[in-house]
Amino acid sequence: MIVCRSKLEIEKLRRVNQLVARILGELRRMAGPGVTTKEIDAAAEALVLAEGAVPAFKGYHGYPATVCASLNEQVVHGIPSGRRLVDGDILSLDMGAKLDGFFGDCAVTVSIGRVSPDATRLLRVTEEALFHGIEAVKPGARVSDIGAAVQRHVEAHGFSVVREFVGHGIGTALHEEPQIANYGPGRRGPRLSEGMVLAIEPMVNLGGAGVKVLGDGWTAVTRDGSLSAHFEHSVVVTAEGCEILTLLDEDAGRARELASAAVENISD
Repeated sequence: MIVCRSKLEIEKLRRVNQLVARILGELRRMAGPGVTTKEIDAAAEALVLAEGAVPAFKGYHGYPATVCASLNEQVVHGIPSGRRLVDGDILSLDMGAKLDGFFGDCAVTVSIGRVSPDATRLLRVTEEALFHGIEAVKPGARVSDIGAAVQRHVEAHGFSVVREFVGHGIGTALHEEPQIANYGPGRRGPRLSEGMVLAIEPMVNLGGAGVKVLGDGWTAVTRDGSLSAHFEHSVVVTAEGCEILTLLDEDAGRARELASAAVENISD
């Protein structure tokens, strides 16, 4: 069942998602050469608990950490470790929290020091694809319109969309209906309605789309060893389109640029 949230529920979702976004911003600033992903994870947990929230991922189906820290060819669900970040890495940080009965979820991929031109382009296109998906969100649109917009942009730049992992609804559970694939034809699936809250999260590979899960049962990597990037925002459907719940004021300018570029691309 897909739930349309009340104004009070949306305010609670806004609060927890803003908290997740602020903490993720701190983790982005922390990530640099010489830092371990375990140190980033410890900082994330301390920041979540200090705000009276609880980590959403830790203990979820047995996941052992507060953040998913996925390096280079790791697509999603990378477990934090003592491996130190080095110049040229790309690091995907995915984090969630629960506050006052509601969940927030957000992800970003960051460059560590100087990275290759291919890595820079991969991050740019993946974040752009996220905003193409967000621009497809409006009352009356179909869920599959989001994935169609993502896939169109990604493949136009020669990259591949991961099929095995998808976005989702979010609210009083971390993962709710509907599932939001990042590929496929549009104009299918449930219609979007005001009050629906969605976590949109394209995962994009530099090489082929294939992935596999390592022996730890969590870490998904590209089959061909190519780099992978992951960006995620949680949004609520509004009468005019949608509001990005995980967007910080400091990032609003860049978001407007990405949204404007997505609209121009659609018009073309």
